[in-house]
Amino acid sequence: MDQGNKTQAWVSEFILLGLSRVWEIQIFLFVLILVMYLVTIVGNVLILFLIRLDSRLHTPMYFFLSVLSFVDLCYANSIAPQMLVHLLSARKTIPFLNCMIQLYVSLALGGSEFFLLGAMAYDRYVAVCHPLHYTVIMHGGVCLGLAAGCLVGGFTNSLMETVITFRLPLCRNVVNHFACETLAVVRLACVDTSFNLVMVAISGFLVIMLPCSLVLFSYGRIVVAILRIPSRQGRRKAFGTCASHLAVVCMCFGATIFTYLGPRSASSEEGEKMVALFYALVAPMLNPLIYSLRNKEVMGAFQKALEKLRDKG
Repeated sequence: MDQGNKTQAWVSEFILLGLSRVWEIQIFLFVLILVMYLVTIVGNVLILFLIRLDSRLHTPMYFFLSVLSFVDLCYANSIAPQMLVHLLSARKTIPFLNCMIQLYVSLALGGSEFFLLGAMAYDRYVAVCHPLHYTVIMHGGVCLGLAAGCLVGGFTNSLMETVITFRLPLCRNVVNHFACETLAVVRLACVDTSFNLVMVAISGFLVIMLPCSLVLFSYGRIVVAILRIPSRQGRRKAFGTCASHLAVVCMCFGATIFTYLGPRSASSEEGEKMVALFYALVAPMLNPLIYSLRNKEVMGAFQKALEKLRDKG
């Protein structure tokens, strides 16, 4: 039996340290995370329901938003239920295979979300800078192709990162995290992990910096186009179509770049926990709130749905 198989046979499960070992804090976190999880589920399901129900929302922008909501739903469900169980459990363990699947799924969905934000920025660029050709450029086939490409890119990158992570011989099984996360698992290895860290950096560049560059390019052109609009009302309307997406982009890319691509420090492990918590629960919860509260069309669709329910009642 080779070294890798010996290690895998020994590490049959992992122990997750979680966010805190203090029982009172764990109870508080359980209530907080449960509320956030329920808001995430309700908010994203509502977005999907409204987009499907209202024909006015059958446009490329809302198509990408519905894909983003679906990804957020899956992302929250890949981590939050386990977190809730572990917060009430004395022994916070996860089987080896479950850990590997969780890492793969969360990485895949996180990568897909970054690519989707890039695709959504391109959609807004075409809408603002080429409004007369928007329906020709962003037709159904292009939208489906972009969405599929985002998902394929996210899942392919995750497969590569998951394989090289779990091929490492592991000396320990105590993970300083609330979920199976790449760097937290790599720290358990009893061999040099320089190659893995280089691959994580390359993966981060592809998944974070490339979509971020597309976002910066798109919004740079959008700002120039908006400033050329002669009327103040026209500039306000054009910016309004992009404001919600820009808020989500700044929130997501800012947190990741600061945590993963910034200088390493002794608090890096705790920082990784916070950014993982942000993407697992906070971002999926805030996305539907940002897109709905700042969007007149979504609010209009919501009011229309409420009127239909009242009429039926």
